[in-house]
Amino acid sequence: MVRLSLFTLALVAAAPLAAQAGGGATSVSRAQVTANAEAEFTRVDANKDGQMTRIEIETFQRTSGMARATARNKALFGELDADKNGQISAVEFAKVIQAPDVDANVVLRIDANKDGKVSLAEHRGAALDTFAKIDTNKDGALTAVEAQAFAKTQ
Repeated sequence: MVRLSLFTLALVAAAPLAAQAGGGATSVSRAQVTANAEAEFTRVDANKDGQMTRIEIETFQRTSGMARATARNKALFGELDADKNGQISAVEFAKVIQAPDVDANVVLRIDANKDGKVSLAEHRGAALDTFAKIDTNKDGALTAVEAQAFAKTQ
């Protein structure tokens, strides 16, 4: 089974998050997905040459994964430090130091011309292809139900 790429995860997560944070928003439009894909591309393209290289993708995944892990670890430390003495046992600490998976090969599969780089057009095309797969009723918007149904197939 193919693991989800960064942009696919973002698409799957977008509708439920919009519903929670948007004060009643229940879907994500094609325009929002396009804007999110372009923003993600900009964050990954570190040297701003209009291409994502394997190194940029791996660096982005490591950096963003570590930032998420650090935030998660701080929150969990607070929860695990039951006696609030500023220390947790080795067993408790082992529960919070899981390293994130890094798999640039999944993202590089969208490299349509196989030049080892992902252009904005290739990235956008893959994001919109995934959007089309998730948008089962073809109304141009993703609902939480569609996103959750898609996530179950991955």
